[in-house]
Amino acid sequence: MCPPFSDPDQRLFVRNASLSDLSGIIALSRRVYEGTGMYGYSKGPLTGQINTFPDGQFVAMLGDTVVGYCATFRISGEIALGPHDWTSITGNGYASRHDSEGDWLYGMEVCVDPECRGYRIGERLYNERKQLCQRLGLQGVVFAGRLPTLRKRLKKYDSVEAYIEAIKSKEQSDPVLSFQLHNGFDVHGVIPHYLDSDHDSLGYGVHLVWRNPKVPQAGPEEKAKRYGKRMPDTVRVGTVQYQQRPVASFDEFSDIVRYFVDVVSTYKGDFVVFPELFTLQLLSIERREGSAADAFAAVTHYAGRFRDLMRDLALRYNINIIAGSTPVREEDGTVHNTAFVCLRDGQVFTQPKIHPTPNEAYWWNVRGGNRVSAIETDCGPIGVLICYDAEFPELTRHLVDQGVQIVFVPFCTDERQSYLRVRYCCQARAVENQVYVVLSGNVGNLPNVPNMEIQYGQSCILTPCDFPFARDGIAADTEPNVETVAFADLRPEVLITARNSGTVKNLQDRRHDLYSVNWRGE
Repeated sequence: MCPPFSDPDQRLFVRNASLSDLSGIIALSRRVYEGTGMYGYSKGPLTGQINTFPDGQFVAMLGDTVVGYCATFRISGEIALGPHDWTSITGNGYASRHDSEGDWLYGMEVCVDPECRGYRIGERLYNERKQLCQRLGLQGVVFAGRLPTLRKRLKKYDSVEAYIEAIKSKEQSDPVLSFQLHNGFDVHGVIPHYLDSDHDSLGYGVHLVWRNPKVPQAGPEEKAKRYGKRMPDTVRVGTVQYQQRPVASFDEFSDIVRYFVDVVSTYKGDFVVFPELFTLQLLSIERREGSAADAFAAVTHYAGRFRDLMRDLALRYNINIIAGSTPVREEDGTVHNTAFVCLRDGQVFTQPKIHPTPNEAYWWNVRGGNRVSAIETDCGPIGVLICYDAEFPELTRHLVDQGVQIVFVPFCTDERQSYLRVRYCCQARAVENQVYVVLSGNVGNLPNVPNMEIQYGQSCILTPCDFPFARDGIAADTEPNVETVAFADLRPEVLITARNSGTVKNLQDRRHDLYSVNWRGE
């Protein structure tokens, strides 16, 4: 018995994976693939897999330790049973090709701790796949398996196909393919260049299928009905177009913020959104001499009180708060433009601005962050991009690959041209990612506060441009430069419908064989 099983109080069980398992899955995958030429998973792809199709991801647990991981997604048979490679069919590992109406379950990953092999953990995970397939009434399970003995043995055979036939007839054995055949999978074919980094398999994948015995098999011409669904659930969002004005104290500032949180909560909002750097209003409490950078950095002293205020309001008013952004001094002494996201259950998340504008970097010495992460809320995963970040399409794509369906964009612009750069880019992000985008901006003037003297803003809530959405791709809009709140009810399930059966299907139609976003930050 291997050491991990020596404790009689430890229980081995399989359950659905959750985001709290990420560190354990990352460590497991790195142990499994060490020395193979392949790499273990990072946080982003795993977040995308779990958020995109939570029912299809499983972990095998030995007590509190992750000792096995299984990842799947739904896809059409036309794609899954045809030629493909691992990168293109899995969306670079994010499971972003998931089709909620797909008739096959695609297995993109099974890995088991090397120290725990021999206890049929892989078999347990394969059984979970089959049971899920049957619960959903799908045609079957399909994937491309490894052939780790191929590199050493291929010279003895005329072709890869001949070697596979030898394994099928049990003249040879392979620890992966023999196991899969034993578990009821049939060889559908061989896929060259399926995963070129798999050196032992020489890049080949063995195309395998298991057909669900509980459903009639669809013929090649049959297509499932993909329309006529009703999606009733909504997420109510209120975006605050905030008037900059001098304040005499932090308490006065707090009263203004509390008023808007109360308003949106009274209207039964799920989210209230504030603008970028609206906390610079606090500089009006006292006139500060010195440089613009010194004045900006002075607001960092309020960061802790501001975070605590927003967390308290989120709890008191039972609402999720996208708290705009504020200057925050990091442990290394640098200043970041950071958004706080305060959830109504008391959790607080941060999202730094990745791209400070030239103005921010020059006048305020703002540094850029290095992570863009999905944030789990009771309304599904969301993302935050601060103003200029929305003008970089890779960031939104990285968030959407992690399962995000609503992107919040707090912004701060001084005149119309600056504002329209943000607005037009956000509309593009909504279209190309089939995602909702919510903008919240400042209006008014703030004399004697460097780089905040004037504001131009027109807050809005944007949608993709297709029949299920508002005609102009605008769910809500405001009058420019007037303090107000705009509301919209957003239907995340309509996004799923549009992504799967819309007039255009931007996410599904991506050429994963040609391009992808490879995130190198945290």
